[in-house]
Amino acid sequence: MTAEFHRSLRHVSVSPQGRQERLEATPEEREALARRLGLLSLEAFSAEIHLTPAPGQAIRARGTLSAQVVQECVVTLEPVHQPVKAAIDWRILPPGEEPSDDLEEGPDEIESNPDGTTDIGEALVQELALSLDPYPRAPGAELPAEAKEGGSSPFAALRALGAIQKPG
Repeated sequence: MTAEFHRSLRHVSVSPQGRQERLEATPEEREALARRLGLLSLEAFSAEIHLTPAPGQAIRARGTLSAQVVQECVVTLEPVHQPVKAAIDWRILPPGEEPSDDLEEGPDEIESNPDGTTDIGEALVQELALSLDPYPRAPGAELPAEAKEGGSSPFAALRALGAIQKPG
C-alpha cells in the first residue's frame, strides 16, 4: 500500500538543537486523502512540527496540525465546511522500541521502522482522522421530530401497540 501523504523522517537527522518541519499536502495528496477519509473534499492540510531529541534515543515532536475539510451533513447531506486544528505531541520511538502499555497522560508514541525512518505523514493523517467531527451538521440542521422521539425505532412500534411502556 502506498501512503497518500508519505513524509519520511530519518531518526538520525534530528540534531541536538532540534529542527522545525512544515509539511503540506499537494492537491493530489489532498484528493486521495479525502477519498480515504470519506470527506467530500480536503481543501487544506498542513502541519508545523518542532522535533527535538528526547531521552532514550527517542524524538519528541510538538506542533499543530491544520486542515480545512468538507464533510457531509448527517441530517441534510449538505456540504459542511469545517476547520480542524489539533495539537501534536508525539514521542517517536527509536527502531526496535515497543510502545508503552502505560495509558497515563503523555505524548502519543509513534513506532519507527527497522531502518530508522518514521512516516510522520501517515501519523499526521491518523491524527486528522481522529480529529474529524463524527457527526457534522449544517447550520440549522435538525433531526425530524419522530427521530428525536425514537419514533422510527422498532421499540416505538411496540410502544404504539402497547406491548411496552416508555421509560420514565
